Amino acid sequence: MSLFLSTFVNKIDRKGRISIPSSFRTALETTPAFQGVILFRSYTLPAIEGCAINRMQLISDSIDRLELFSEGQEDLSSTIFADSHQLAWDSEGRIMLPKTIQEYAEIRESATFVGRGATFQIWNPEKFEAYQQQARARIKERGATLTLNRIPALVEVS
Repeated sequence: MSLFLSTFVNKIDRKGRISIPSSFRTALETTPAFQGVILFRSYTLPAIEGCAINRMQLISDSIDRLELFSEGQEDLSSTIFADSHQLAWDSEGRIMLPKTIQEYAEIRESATFVGRGATFQIWNPEKFEAYQQQARARIKERGATLTLNRIPALVEVS
């Protein structure tokens, strides 16, 4: 599995195109059938969620495990899939950000790409800076820690 790491600020050109960071493009190149990105509005933050097509398949599989036609299943499907944009990049690694998600995240002249491990987000640069400062303060206040998943030791069979 590829990881999205680091933070990049890229400018939007006159035609509304923006370059996907090269390390993000490498992480997205997991499916030969589609060389691009999936973007949709975050339903918890003023940001755009980004991922590879195989991650969307995992999300779809997870939603399919919910009770068919339940309110939760219906809400998640319409919030995520109906709002998703499947965007191929051009020969220079640029995409055209759809106006609806650009307006939602208040992205104008530049955007901040934020690695989040298996996914990434695109933010208005000033809004991300404020959010990151708040997140750091919350972590410090809570004394948050993380337990790493251990890789099981390989057992040699004779």
